[in-house]
Amino acid sequence: MLRWAIVFFVLALIAGFLGFGGMQSDLAGIAKILVFVFLVLFVVALVMGRSGPPAV
Repeated sequence: MLRWAIVFFVLALIAGFLGFGGMQSDLAGIAKILVFVFLVLFVVALVMGRSGPPAV
């Protein structure tokens, strides 16, 4: 998921450089959403990983 966020960010940079402002803002918005979803899933995975039985 983080890879897709990076791809959309790079596409947004390219679109902004070429002057496609509307497309650039859409791609940047998608990249922001994907980064937020990645961070939420990452935190959930950390919390769920620590809630198991203690290692002996």
